[in-house]
Amino acid sequence: MSSYPYSQIEKKWQTYWEENKTFRAVEDPTIPKAKRRYVLDMFPYPSAAGLHVGHPEGYTATDIHCRYLRMNGYAVLHPMGFDSFGLPAENYAVQTGTHPRTTTEANITRFREQIKALGFSYDWDREVSTHEPDYYRWTQWIFLKLYERGLAYVAEIPMWYCPELGTVLANEEVLATPEGPRSERGNHPVERRPLRQWMLKITEYADRLLEGLEDLDWPESIKAMQRNWIGRSEGANVRFALDESSAAAAGGDADLEVFTTRPDTLYGATYMVLAPEHPLVAKITTEEQRAAVTAYINEARLKSDLERTDLAKDKSGVFTGAHAINPVNGERIPIWISDYILLSYGTGAIMAVPAHDERDFAFAQKFGLPIPRVVVENKDDDPNAPIENVFTGEGYAANSGSYDGMPTREFKAAIITELEQKGTGSRAINYKLRDWIFSRQRYWGEPIPLVHCEGGRIVPEPESALPIRLPEVESYKPTGTGESPLAKVDDWVNTQCPDGTSAGKRETNTMPQWAGSCWYYLRYLDPHNATELASKESIEYWMPVDLYVGGAEHAVLHLLYARFWHKVLYDIGAVNTDEPFKRLVNQGMILGEGGVKMSKSLGNVINPDDIIAEFGADSMRVYEMFMGPLEQQKPWSTRGLKGTHRFLDRVYRVSQRPVVDEEAPIGLVRLLHKTIKKVGDDTNNLAFNTAIAQMMIFVNEIFKEEKLYRALWEPFVLVLCPYAPHLAEELWEKLGNPAPASLATWPSYSEELTHDDEVTVVVQVNGKLRAKMELPAGSAPEQLVEGAKAIPRIQELLDGKQIVKEITVPDKLVNIVIRG
Repeated sequence: MSSYPYSQIEKKWQTYWEENKTFRAVEDPTIPKAKRRYVLDMFPYPSAAGLHVGHPEGYTATDIHCRYLRMNGYAVLHPMGFDSFGLPAENYAVQTGTHPRTTTEANITRFREQIKALGFSYDWDREVSTHEPDYYRWTQWIFLKLYERGLAYVAEIPMWYCPELGTVLANEEVLATPEGPRSERGNHPVERRPLRQWMLKITEYADRLLEGLEDLDWPESIKAMQRNWIGRSEGANVRFALDESSAAAAGGDADLEVFTTRPDTLYGATYMVLAPEHPLVAKITTEEQRAAVTAYINEARLKSDLERTDLAKDKSGVFTGAHAINPVNGERIPIWISDYILLSYGTGAIMAVPAHDERDFAFAQKFGLPIPRVVVENKDDDPNAPIENVFTGEGYAANSGSYDGMPTREFKAAIITELEQKGTGSRAINYKLRDWIFSRQRYWGEPIPLVHCEGGRIVPEPESALPIRLPEVESYKPTGTGESPLAKVDDWVNTQCPDGTSAGKRETNTMPQWAGSCWYYLRYLDPHNATELASKESIEYWMPVDLYVGGAEHAVLHLLYARFWHKVLYDIGAVNTDEPFKRLVNQGMILGEGGVKMSKSLGNVINPDDIIAEFGADSMRVYEMFMGPLEQQKPWSTRGLKGTHRFLDRVYRVSQRPVVDEEAPIGLVRLLHKTIKKVGDDTNNLAFNTAIAQMMIFVNEIFKEEKLYRALWEPFVLVLCPYAPHLAEELWEKLGNPAPASLATWPSYSEELTHDDEVTVVVQVNGKLRAKMELPAGSAPEQLVEGAKAIPRIQELLDGKQIVKEITVPDKLVNIVIRG
C-alpha cells in the first residue's frame, strides 16, 4: 500500500484551482441576499520575516467556513490583500538605499506564495495592496471627503523626536530605558517636541461609535475595550477663578476649567494639578518657583504617556506658586503641576480631591496637602475620623455646607444646578477618546492631497488630480528638521495652487499605515474600478461583512478607525450600512512548544514552509484547527501535528481499498449521518476541533472494514473537503467524479438516522453511579424510572428507603434521591 503523496497531490490541485479560477466570486443577482456571505480575514503586513504559523490559523478557519458555505449553495466573497505601507520597509530603505517598494513587493510575492501553498480558496483576482497608486488614489479621495466635512485639521502636538536620527518616532519605536527614552534604532536619546500634525475629528463620532456597538455580534471583551477607549463619562465642567495675583500674572481675568464626574466632591478639592505642558503654566508660575517648574517640565518631556499615567509609579510634582479659588466654598487652593496629568485628556487640568481618589491621595500624602473627607459611606459615619482607606464610592455628603447628609446622586444634580446659576460650571459629557493624529513625517505612506497656498490658505487637490503619487527620491533619510523626506524634493513640493491663484507647496506629511487598512474591505468589492471607490451595485450585493476574523491585538485602533471612516462614508452616501463588520471573531494565539510565546530570540518560531514540506498543507490545516477552540490560546505540539498527519494518511490508505456498491452495515450508515450532521453544524459554528474529532471517529470505524462502501465513502470525502481540500479533491476524482469536489453539493443526512435505536442510560442513587441499562432512544421519563427500578441492584439500594426525588435526563441518566 503506497504512502500518502501529499506534495504531489497538493501541487496538482493548487494548480487546478488557479488555472480554473475555481473560487472566483461573481455577483449573481439570482442568488438571494440570504444566501450571500462576505467572509474577511484581517490582511497581513508583508514583513521580511514571511508568514508564521499564527497567520494560517485564522486564514484556515475562514477558508474551511467558506468552502462549507459554497458547498451549501452560498455565493461567497473571500478575498486577500496586503497592508503594504509601513515603517519597516522605510527603515530598511534608510539603512540600505533600497526603495521601499522593492522590498515590499518582494515580501508580497513571498507571502502570496506561502498563502497559496496552504490551499486557501481566495479570489485572487480581487487582491489589493495599499501601496499601489490605483488603491491609494481612493484613500486620498476619502481624506478629501473628511477634509470637506471639516473632519481634518492641523494642530501642534507633542511628538517623540530623535535629534541624532533627525526624525519623528512613533511610540512603538521608543524604548523606555534606565537612562531615559531611547530610539529603538541606534539607542539614541529622544525627547518630546511640539510638531505640526494633521488630525481627524473622530471625537465627533464618539457617541455613534458607542451606540453602534450594541447590535454587533462581537466578543463582549472587544466591545468593552472599545467602550473604555472611547470613555464616555457624564459630569460637570467647573471653572476655578485664579486668585488676584495669579490672574494678574496670567494677563487679567483668567480661570481654570476642569471636568469632573464627581462634582459632589467639590468641597473636598484642596489643590489643583495642571499638565506640565499646559499653556497657563508659564504665565502663572512665580519667580520663586520658576527654576523648579522649568526643570520638572524638561523631565516630563522625556516620559511616555504610558509612563506618566502608570498607577503604580511614585507621584511627582512641583508647586507653581499660584492659587485658584474653589467656587463652592471660596477657599484659596494651590496650583501644582504633575506629569500624571496629560494635556491631551480633558482640559489638561484637574481638581484634586485626595480623600476620594487614589492618585490624589498619594500625591497629597507625599506633599503634605489637606485631605478632608466629603463623602461618607453611611449617613452616621464620622466624617472627621482618621482616613485609613480612600473611599471612591457613592454615599452621603459630609463637610459640604448645607448639603451635608444628601445622597451622592441627589447632591450631584443639586451642585451642578448651583454652579450653573452662579455661572461657574455646567453639565457636561466628556470622552477619553482623543482626535486621531493622522500624519507621519515619513516617505513610505500615502501623500496627503493638500496644497499650502499664499496667504496661509490650504487648498485640496481636485479629485481629477488623484492619485497624488509619491515622487522618486535620492535619499529616504529624514530631513533633520522633523519634516518628512518629501520636504527635500523641491520639484514635487513646489506646485501651482489648485485654485490657480498662486504658487503653492504640497503637504509633505504622509498618512499613517492605519489609513489603507481603514477601508480595504470595500475595495475588494470592486478592485479594478477606475471611476469610484466601489460600485453601488457591488456594495449593495456584498456589504456588510458577515464574518471578520483576526487577532485581538487590533481590538481597539484598527476597528475603531475603520468604523469611523465607514460612518463618514455612510453619511456621504458612499456605502449602504452604518457599520462595516457584523460579526467579529478573534483567533487565539498559537504559542511555542511548552506554552511560551514564539519569538526569534527564543528560537522557537515555526515556519509554515517547513511544516508543509515535511507533513503537507492539509496536515497543517487540520492540525491548527484540531488544537482547540478557535478563540483560545494554545501551544504548538509537533507530536500533535504528527498525529493529525497519521489521520490523513489513514484516510488515504482507506481510499486504496476496492470500492463496492453494496449496502453498508446500518451501524456505519448511522455513523455517517451523525458525522454529516455534526461536522456541518460545527463548521457552521466555527467549532472546527470537534468536527475533526467526529471525522476521526468515522475513519476509525471505516478502517475496521475490509470493503470500502461507496455509499459511505463518497459523502465522507465531501465532508472532509473543507478541512483537507487537496486530499479530498484527489479522492473525489479517484471515485470517478468530475472535479472540483470543492464546488460539489454538501451531502444531506436523515435526522432519523442520526438517532440510535438504543442508548445507554446511567442510573445513580443519591448522585452515585450504581448501574447502567440499555433502553430505546427517546424513552419517556417514567420509562427511564421504571427501567431503573427493575434492576436488582437498584432494588436492593431502595429497599426500606424513602424516595425523595426522581431526576431524569432523556437518553442519558436517572438519579433517584433517597432518605433513611
